[in-house]
Amino acid sequence: MEYEEQRAQLVGSLKYYGISNKVLNAMRKVPRHLFVPEVYRDSSYADTPLSIGYAQTISAPHMVAIMCNLLELEKGLKVLEIGTGSGYNAAVMAELVGSEGRIYSVERLEPLVKFARSNLEEAGYGNVEVILADGTLGYPQEAPYDRICVTASAPGTPGALLDQLKAGGLMVIPEGHIYQNLYLIKKKADDSILKKKWGGVTFVPLVGDNGFNFGSKP
Repeated sequence: MEYEEQRAQLVGSLKYYGISNKVLNAMRKVPRHLFVPEVYRDSSYADTPLSIGYAQTISAPHMVAIMCNLLELEKGLKVLEIGTGSGYNAAVMAELVGSEGRIYSVERLEPLVKFARSNLEEAGYGNVEVILADGTLGYPQEAPYDRICVTASAPGTPGALLDQLKAGGLMVIPEGHIYQNLYLIKKKADDSILKKKWGGVTFVPLVGDNGFNFGSKP
């Protein structure tokens, strides 16, 4: 009950970011404490990023809410996530796309793949598949995707991800190194791209062949 009360208070505070009721309701259902390392469990429902090891973080809840809100997630959509981390963002998206939807989440660090799979299983999310791979290359096996969510900051928009986005689809991606901005990308029916800046953010770097090449070893 303590965690439920803390979660309710947290979600209540997120309405000030202009988050839709649909996203808020999804976040009410996801037990964030199951996706946080045990040492940080007491801070599970603080609106702040938390370390999950390997120089990676679980994003602040307000950032998860904002990205999900921008993506306009609906039941039945197929979503590609780049950067699984602990699996929390994937779980929120899984709530939004429902059992008829599917989340494919790519993570480059094997220990986090195992951590996320365990967390998602414990939390009961069977519509998320976690893949060990270079996320900057996407996951062409299941392309195209209705939505793409990138949870690490890239030097630019990877072409592989644009190629794997369905016409009419949406992508959110942070870009930049020292100074980062979050972008909402829409792929039009003629495959042209609309790219809109949302605002300044802070994410870990997206590492890989089409990302930053420093710190590529776990």
